[in-house]
Amino acid sequence: MARASIPRLPDAELPWTGSLPGADLIRLLVLGDSTAAGVGADSQSEALPGSFAREFGDRFDRGTTWQAIGENGATARDILTRFIDEATTNRYDVVFLTIGANDALELRSRRAFARDVREIVHRLRSANPDALLLVSLMPRFDRFRSLKGPLRWNLALHAASLDDAARAAVRGLDKVFALPKPPPYTPTFWSPDLFHPGPAGYREWAEFVLDSVPLSLLAPLRRQYSRRG
Repeated sequence: MARASIPRLPDAELPWTGSLPGADLIRLLVLGDSTAAGVGADSQSEALPGSFAREFGDRFDRGTTWQAIGENGATARDILTRFIDEATTNRYDVVFLTIGANDALELRSRRAFARDVREIVHRLRSANPDALLLVSLMPRFDRFRSLKGPLRWNLALHAASLDDAARAAVRGLDKVFALPKPPPYTPTFWSPDLFHPGPAGYREWAEFVLDSVPLSLLAPLRRQYSRRG
């Protein structure tokens, strides 16, 4: 019912790989659902990968090479069954996993969602022993203007339950950080469907992420530049 009421926007145009020139390139993977696919932006340069790359340049004076993997509508189970092999083929310094909204929309159970998120994180960690793994879970459905009445509140309650279970599943894992629940969305955050971020929203999201990560986890990104420079 919720999906039927949301206009379907296209994915970001291919390619989903790219780079921002600079010293000592950070290797970035963005993995997940429609926000990994860049829905709401014309290109991945305007979506999460490019937004993170610009933040890395501003904050760490480093360039970035990126890859995005995922699909509009993907659940955590889809990532495990269809995308995790590709996501663990190359090595990365930072992995951003954005997952959960579709699990909430499909009313998946707490146990199944938490199990799948933990398995995704373990697979990513095995392939990238030294990477910083950032996990972005549920959006704040109660703040989505595109959702109305009881649907908004019921979906928000279920999403909050899934969110809590997944956070518990990854808590304490080395170099894994589950992002805080998002702050209030700004008027400029949304794409025309009022469900996905637009280019400004992706920029705001990347800023929020890096403002939220503990400095101790970001320190290696700074130290690597100093050491190699």
